[in-house]
Amino acid sequence: MNTLELFNLSGKRCLITGSSRGIGFALAKGLASAGAEIVLNGRNAETLTEAASALRAGGATVHELVFDATDHPACAAAIDGFEDSIGAIDILINNAGMQHRAPLEDFPAEAFDQLMRTNVYSVFNVGQPVARHMIKRGKGKIINIGSIQTALARPSIAPYTASKGAVGNLTKGMATDWGPKGLQINAIAPGYFKTELNQALVDDTEFSAWVSKRTPAGRWGDVEELVGAAVFLASDASSYVNGITLFVDGGMSSCV
Repeated sequence: MNTLELFNLSGKRCLITGSSRGIGFALAKGLASAGAEIVLNGRNAETLTEAASALRAGGATVHELVFDATDHPACAAAIDGFEDSIGAIDILINNAGMQHRAPLEDFPAEAFDQLMRTNVYSVFNVGQPVARHMIKRGKGKIINIGSIQTALARPSIAPYTASKGAVGNLTKGMATDWGPKGLQINAIAPGYFKTELNQALVDDTEFSAWVSKRTPAGRWGDVEELVGAAVFLASDASSYVNGITLFVDGGMSSCV
């Protein structure tokens, strides 16, 4: 086989949660360019349709699947319905997530609960029903989106750090339980990337200077730079890779 064929996603269908914008949309665009059929997910049907139209304009085959990733019954119903009516989900990228910043001593309990439901529960809520179908087929790829905070901490985001640490360990648990059944489950941990949600931080001269100084690459990442890692973990090129967290962070996690 030609080595490049290992990365070919033609004939594969990929569900990406939280994919109407930001990292999720960039990954959808990137996997579509590798040949994958894309299933966009989000809670807002209108925003999802706009994202789908943009991908279709580039030649991608796209489906829209509206559900709330924090609602387990809704996830299961949407995924089971899609599998029955459209077909198999071969690849899942658990990308839905949120951030809330506050000193830990003042962190609102309701914000802590919402953050955990969005960042951790969603991985289980979507991963479980998707995996049940993959297990029947004896194969499947799941990629969970962690963070540089899977390994490191910063002031004012302790609950977020806890949630992304949980994603890293849940990835290991999924690989342990589902690896013997033919699935590969891994995580990508982005460092500091320029996204709509991070724009205020990008525009903060002091914070951007800190990112540049702290990161060996000396800059923020561009979301397109996550695509290669995602294609690798979604493809046959990673057939013997299971339970890892791949840091895409410009080297930040490698230095002190």
